Amino acid sequence: MDVEDISGRSGRPQRRRYGRVRWSGWALGRAPWPAWTALGVVLCALIASVAQASSAGGMDNGIVVQAARVLWNGGSPYDDQRFLYFPSALLAAVPQLLVPSVVLRVLVPVVTTGFLVAGWACALRLYGVPWRSRFAVLGLFGLAVGFAPFAHLVRLGNWTATAGAALPLALLLMSRGKWGAAGAVLGAAVALKPLLAPMVLLFVFARRWRGLGLMVVIPAVASGGSALLVPDPAGFFTRTLPYLVSGQDDFARLYEASLGVVLPRLGVPQAAAAAVAMVAAGVGLWCAYGRWRRGGDAALRLTETACLLMLSVFLVSRPSFDHYLMLVLPLLLASAVLPGSVARSPWFWLALIPQTPGFTFQLLEVPTRRAFKDAVTLCALVVTLACHRPPVEKLAPADPAPSSASSHPESHSSGGGDEPLALPGSPDVGPGA
Repeated sequence: MDVEDISGRSGRPQRRRYGRVRWSGWALGRAPWPAWTALGVVLCALIASVAQASSAGGMDNGIVVQAARVLWNGGSPYDDQRFLYFPSALLAAVPQLLVPSVVLRVLVPVVTTGFLVAGWACALRLYGVPWRSRFAVLGLFGLAVGFAPFAHLVRLGNWTATAGAALPLALLLMSRGKWGAAGAVLGAAVALKPLLAPMVLLFVFARRWRGLGLMVVIPAVASGGSALLVPDPAGFFTRTLPYLVSGQDDFARLYEASLGVVLPRLGVPQAAAAAVAMVAAGVGLWCAYGRWRRGGDAALRLTETACLLMLSVFLVSRPSFDHYLMLVLPLLLASAVLPGSVARSPWFWLALIPQTPGFTFQLLEVPTRRAFKDAVTLCALVVTLACHRPPVEKLAPADPAPSSASSHPESHSSGGGDEPLALPGSPDVGPGA
């Protein structure tokens, strides 16, 4: 377990433990109240601006609420092609019909921001960082002020925020050996919005079949049961999926960052662009599998594999918007406390430059052209993660006469149980680590 020297009042160095974290005592010390005040002001200002602009708490949340209202009145929510969710999402949206609009316009940005804050908190705990530390406060402040997709997500009221909380929570549970609970969390998130579906591959890589089963069964049962209440039960497959495959409407297509949509806007033939996107996504998924096989620190292994999976799919998926980056960036940013993390690479920070609010370029200032900046960030992050090689510690020398069970440690971690994820160089991984 790594420790860090911190100067005490007596002038002699003290030793303080922070799980597997090795970082400066200042960053992991308790944040003062002015820092908390500044963070609160920034988040409250963002919430207030959204409450003034939309009666439904954001354009995207308004689409879901309108679909729930259509269902309440006996119609099919899939008559509106912009409703891209499973039927199970309707049951979660119906309660919003009972909330007065004056309350809803404040409640939605508050809840959306709360999900993003919860995701950041889980990402911190994945690396053993104290919630009340300066790193925790300054990191969230930086996300809210210096990363444009954070504000975009809150302003839209998009349900991607639920996935932004579910993914770090699931990885935290995995790091503690609770793969079944992680599968349940991801399954519930997919039932609300199928954004985290690529995470099934992580369960396949780890051979955690129980967690995989829960992740698949929960949304299937929730959507199947909810479909019985919809006049058009198969509408998601007969209307929504063809609409997504065709690239949505002209308005939404201008904001998509996937290669299959961006490249044709640059003059590349549609067939060639689709082929490039498929190849890039396939290479990214292969690199994700390679990252899993390399092992290393458990938290870094889970985070970087999961982020590669999600980013690779975003290269080819439709839709693929800028606020989808909020699924991976908090996880990668929180990993900066560990030596060898990709967040300590200069290429990681260079990839984020197009997403800073102050970044301007004369030819890209029209709002519908920002998809090019999003595509650059997306591709740069995939390349940075794929090329990153974190240090992997070696196993300690084996005993002269090891037992058959101890000589094959992976035989205990490849089944479907919920034992902790044991990796070389991570001797302290386990429940509560």
